[in-house]
Order: sequence, then C-alpha cells, then structure tokens
Amino acid sequence: MATTIGAEGRVDLGEHGIDAGGRVHLHPSTSQLYTQTLRRQEGVLAEGGPLVVDTGRHTGRSPNDKFLVREPESESRIWWGKVNQELDEARFDGLRDKVTTFLEGQELYVVDSFAGADPKHRLSVRLITHSPWHALFAKTLFIEPTEEELAEFEPQALILHAPPVEADPAEDGTRSSTFVVLHPSRAEILIGGTFYAGEIKKSIFTLMNDRLPLEGVLPMHCSANVGDADDVAVFFGLSGTGKTTLSADPARHLIGDDEHGWSDQGVFNIEGGCYAKAIRLSAEAEPEIYKTTQTFGTVLENVMVDEGGVLDLDDDSKTENTRSAYKLEQIANALPTKRAGHPSNVIFLTADAFGILPPIARLSREQAMFYFLSGFTAKLAGTEIGVTEPQPTFSACFGAPFLPQPPAVYAHMLGERLDRDDATVWLVNTGWTGGPFGEGERMPIAATRAQLHAALSGQLADAMFRTDEVFGLEVPVEVPGVESSLLDPRSTWRDPEAYDRKARELARMFRDNFEQFAAEAGPDVTAAGPRV
Repeated sequence: MATTIGAEGRVDLGEHGIDAGGRVHLHPSTSQLYTQTLRRQEGVLAEGGPLVVDTGRHTGRSPNDKFLVREPESESRIWWGKVNQELDEARFDGLRDKVTTFLEGQELYVVDSFAGADPKHRLSVRLITHSPWHALFAKTLFIEPTEEELAEFEPQALILHAPPVEADPAEDGTRSSTFVVLHPSRAEILIGGTFYAGEIKKSIFTLMNDRLPLEGVLPMHCSANVGDADDVAVFFGLSGTGKTTLSADPARHLIGDDEHGWSDQGVFNIEGGCYAKAIRLSAEAEPEIYKTTQTFGTVLENVMVDEGGVLDLDDDSKTENTRSAYKLEQIANALPTKRAGHPSNVIFLTADAFGILPPIARLSREQAMFYFLSGFTAKLAGTEIGVTEPQPTFSACFGAPFLPQPPAVYAHMLGERLDRDDATVWLVNTGWTGGPFGEGERMPIAATRAQLHAALSGQLADAMFRTDEVFGLEVPVEVPGVESSLLDPRSTWRDPEAYDRKARELARMFRDNFEQFAAEAGPDVTAAGPRV
C-alpha cells in the first residue's frame, strides 16, 4: 500500500492511518537525530564523536523470527521453508494494526531514501519509526536523495518500525514476541520486538533479492572495490568473514561493503553506508574502518563506553557483534558513484573453523558453482542469537537468510555472468590455520591481504599451482610476501593424520549438504566438489 505525507507533516497510511498531528520530523538531519536521541536517553554521545547505543537483549539478527507473507502474486516464486517461513495475510494485517496503533501515539521520524545506486534498478524506501537513532541508522545505511529527488519522492517500499511492539505467538502466528515480516507484493515490512538495527537494512536487502532477479539483475551478499585500472573485484561472504575489512583497501576504491547488484552495465552498491563489526578494531590493522568509530555521524551498537565518552572497542562483555554504522564517504578512497564495471575477479570468503581449507585457491567454473551453492563458512559469535563460538555452516549463495527465491535462481545468474565476463573465481579462507578453532590460530590478516593483492594484480596468473588431493582445488605453491608453509594447511598441523581425518570429515559434510542441489546443478557441478 502506497504511503504519502501531507502538507502539515501528517503521515497517511490509508485505512490503517497514523495521524501524527504535525509532530512528524520529515527527512530529519543528522544533528537533529543526535539531539533527539540524547533527549530520549537512548544513546550516549562520545565527546565530539559517534553515537553509542544499546540494542537491549537482541544483539544480532533473529532469523527464526523472520516471515514472508504467502499471497497469490508472489507465492509461486518464494523458497518456502526454514529460511522463508510463511505468514498469512490476515495475520500480517493484524500485526500491522498493532504497529500502527502504537505509532499513532508517538513522535515520529520519517526517512526517505533509496536502495540501489543504479537509477535503473533502485527502490525508493520510506522508514517510519518513533526511534530517532534508528532513523539515523536508516539515513546512514541507505542512499540519501537529493533535494530535487525528495521533492518528487514516491515510496515504493515501506518499513513500519516499532521495536517496543511485541507479537502474541498464539494470536499472530509468530514463533516469539519478535517479528520481522515482509509482504513481497505490497513491499511492506513490519519490525517489532527487537531494537537491533541490522534488521532494517537486511529486510530491504531481502526485498531487493526478490525484486532484482525479476529485472535481470543478480543481487549479491558481497563487498566490492575497483582498482585504478578499472578492475572490479567482488567479495562474497557471510558476516564476520572479512567482506568489509578486505574491501576497504587503501590501494583500491571502495564501491560498498555488503550488498550489491550485478546488472548488464556492471556492479552497483545497494546501500549508501557500511555496517562493520567493531570488536577489536585497531588503527594498525584496519585504519580506514577504525577512523569511522571516532567521528561524528557514526552509530556504534553495543560498544562499551565510559562516562567520559571513551570507547573500548576490545570489550565484548555485551556481545562479540558490536557494530559501526557509517556513511560510505567516511572511507577516504570510497567511490562516490557507488557503481563500476563488470568484475574481473570474484572472491568467495570463508571462515573455516576446521582449519582445513587453504588460504587461497583458484576455482574452475564448475567448482565456482559448487562452492557458491554450498556457501561454506562459520557463523561467528554474536552475529545471531545463540551463537557464542564459531560454528561450521552452509549458507547457499553466501547469504541464504536473505534469499526469498530458491538458491538455483541466483546460482544460474552467477554462472551466466562468469561465462559472459570471464571472471576468475578465488576461494579465500579467512578462518583458522594450524588446527581447528580452539587449537589453531586465526589466519593472519597480513597474509590474506598479500594473497588478495597477488590475485587481483594478476601476479598469480602464471604461478605454479598444486591440486589439493581431497578438495581438488588449485592452490598456488608460492605467493609473494606469504610463507610457503601457510599455503599447505596440512603442514601447519602438529598431527598430519589428524588433519587428514578432519579433511575427510569436512569433505563428507560438503557432499551431504550438496545433495539438495545436485539435481538442478547437474553432474559436472556436483562432481566438482570434494573427492570423498
């Protein structure tokens, strides 16, 4: 249902109307949102710097509380099941009534913005919330319209955001009091029972993952950057695998850190900001991102701060999933247009908690499809509720929680683009080496950066490769600036036979997981997996 804002700041939501009586802040400024947040004591303003907020009991996404409305226009294309739980339209309308009833009595903030830097494939988004810091978050993470665009702004998608509103599972058909519900054809999103701001951005990404394929565009859970020679690289990976860190390379221009589309014209950012993990950030290891945690305009979630406004980025007493939300332009080498050409390199990032996969490997086209559909990584502590230590997981297309349609839809589109643009695909392990989690060590970030530099610069094009006996991956024998022993994971383990046993175990996990995709993927792609 389309929404409009009247002449006197009145929000009209049709039959579910909210009459804000002129109290709505239309397109509030950053300074105004800071002031309002402080007045309502929802955050702490560090001296001359960022806004620090506490998200309460929810310090990560709630994937088990996410629902899609089953309705005639979209139900045939939705990947129903654990990822996309269904909610009927009557219950959606009931929850919507609860949300709008709550909002009627509040001072409201309205943020109009875009998702998608390519005007041909962008979505105009309106967020309505009573929380000023969530309005600031949306203003930061989405793309701000110009004054001219605001004057003619017509929302195509609506987020009704009411964290204090809780669902009644018996009445509303939810799992708990928390709900994040998307109505695909109406492009409406309801969020309640959680103050975690990441639900705002990921709900729109889910909507874009449904809309963009209908326009012939591949949506990607990836970061992206481009070199001075216009060589574009995209980095697929789940939260915590290094998308933000590795794409913020001072030697390259940042297109975006998390969500992109790949159209016939090239790659474009879906967002206008970044949402980086802040835990243990340092000026030495990640200087560009670290700077954002010290500046005005940044929203820090669940970061510890003392009464004097001094931040402690190493403090994980609240959660490992501390976050920094900042405008893309705060990164010195960010690309203003947020758009570039077709990728010449595609990187799959995996945080392998087993310590088995090599730090870098080159994939064939069939292997690329196998590992894309597998989406292997480890969920890191705090990213989702209940995850307290790394857990091995398979997430199709490196972003299953955000896929409304079946994974094969996105995999087919990726395969077409790899064939068309002749991109080289790399698998990069940012996880563990020398043993599994608890025994080994996290892969040195300096080594990962050196390997990526060698791959993106073309230094590995003529390198000597060995074939991994279990996984069949092409692994470079030498990489400039990287110890050769690190390139052979087996040699980093104290007990090589223990490595062999764990490698066979992981290979079987890959094979067992891929059975669900084998029929659609075909025999060549299925055979490209580990050799069990």
